[in-house]
Amino acid sequence: MSERYDCSDPEQREAGIAAAVTAVQKGELVVLPTDTVYGVGADAFTPWAVSRLLAAKGRGRNMPPPVLVGTIRAANALVEEMGPFGQDLVDQFWPGGLTLVCRATPTLAWDLGETRGTVAVRMPLHAVALDLLKKTGPMAVSSANITGNPAATTADEAVEQLGDLVSVYLDGGPCPGGIASTIIDLTGSVPRLLRSGAIPMDRLREVAALVTGEEAPASGSVNGSGGLPGVPPAGRDPAPGEPGLSAGANDPAGE
Repeated sequence: MSERYDCSDPEQREAGIAAAVTAVQKGELVVLPTDTVYGVGADAFTPWAVSRLLAAKGRGRNMPPPVLVGTIRAANALVEEMGPFGQDLVDQFWPGGLTLVCRATPTLAWDLGETRGTVAVRMPLHAVALDLLKKTGPMAVSSANITGNPAATTADEAVEQLGDLVSVYLDGGPCPGGIASTIIDLTGSVPRLLRSGAIPMDRLREVAALVTGEEAPASGSVNGSGGLPGVPPAGRDPAPGEPGLSAGANDPAGE
């Protein structure tokens, strides 16, 4: 039986976050609000919990989830390096609607799926999400929907799709976003736009030299000229929950 907490009530919010922390530590799934859509999450370092997350959404290992963090320090521990502009992008746009695809630290004891040595990481701009993430540490978080269905923007929509597969629902009201995060690939020599979204290109280019997929060099990146498998052309937003992007780059919640 799932538990649901109304996070607009201070007492329920405190109790809900405590219950969610306990659930994550047990390898169970929780639903949390973010600044884009609702996400369903699990402990990023418990492989069978990540497998449970993928199974709940009807996904395979070829579609690994992004990772959400509650602090920049936590993000830095997950990635090998962010390149010449990564830290500037973090300083300017985190917490917020920017997902960064980086080479993962190779010594991490985790299994998110077929990531090809990368991780898509984001720090969301939502108080409930940040409170939870600071207590749990990094979480694998995917949009709270069955793959192919619209992403949930309310807790009711998440419950309707995921039901008792989730142990704890944190109801933060309607999500304030609605626009998926911008995704930038930092695995090559030049930051590359994988998907346009909440952070517009003109703002990004005030901070970093940035190319679109078509402009990216054919070498020097783990992705090569073709990009991540299944990534739609730069500038096209996938539908919420659209499958096909690796390294967690397709999820409105985590992207």
